[in-house]
Amino acid sequence: MQWKTRRRVIDLSQRGMVMGIINATPDSFSDGGEHCGENALSHAIKLEQEGAEIIDIGGESTKPGSDPVSLADELARVIPVIKALRSVSDVLISTDTSKAEVARQAIAAGADIVNDVTGCSGDPEMATVCAETGVGVVVMHMQGTPKTMQANPSYGDVVNEVQTYFKERLGYLKSQGVVDQAICFDPGIGFGKSHDHNLKLLNTLDKISIDERPILLGVSRKSLIGKALDIEDPKMRDAATTALTAQGRLAGCMLHRVHAVRENVDALRMVEEVMKHA
Repeated sequence: MQWKTRRRVIDLSQRGMVMGIINATPDSFSDGGEHCGENALSHAIKLEQEGAEIIDIGGESTKPGSDPVSLADELARVIPVIKALRSVSDVLISTDTSKAEVARQAIAAGADIVNDVTGCSGDPEMATVCAETGVGVVVMHMQGTPKTMQANPSYGDVVNEVQTYFKERLGYLKSQGVVDQAICFDPGIGFGKSHDHNLKLLNTLDKISIDERPILLGVSRKSLIGKALDIEDPKMRDAATTALTAQGRLAGCMLHRVHAVRENVDALRMVEEVMKHA
């Protein structure tokens, strides 16, 4: 399994990777305000040193109930961070955005991947930007919008509906010139899903991929952990996150978007060491 990004083709046949999270926002659910401005660069370098091979930089919170931010605000939050990180590191950079203009400027500044929570459906220009620049594309499933997605999520069969969405998005993006090797899918844990929907998807990670495209798992510190274990503080959910990373890797999920990098890299390498002797 390979994933084509703007500067590099990643081999995901045997070895999973961690994507470290930089929330350059004042209102993210677990670390809002901590990694804005100059702090964002130092934290990104720290995450790379801990083993993150991709740094995902976002300037708009997508937590449940959040409001969108303006184009100008999002650009001001993320472009300086991307430029600064690219000037000191060759790490793969992902821009976490659903705005085509943010993606365009982020790529010009050095980003290799577009991570779009709307699956390239929120901005009609996004697919064109991705196709023309040759970036890797993370297509996430979300029912509704961040503002409304947790109001009353409903599915007949959540696994089937997520797979159907992936198939539709794959066809659409290919029709717009995005090569299938550049596409990665994210089931969108916590994005328009109930607790039961989330757990069902986590139990079927080995079944939801289509056309052998990689799956990116984003469960770090999320409310499903808080609900399952009665942990109110998101920062106290890192141990459970590593458990889900290990479970996901055993199910064939090769990409993991997390806040606490070192622990999750260790979880991947340990699971992989055991798998070598199966």
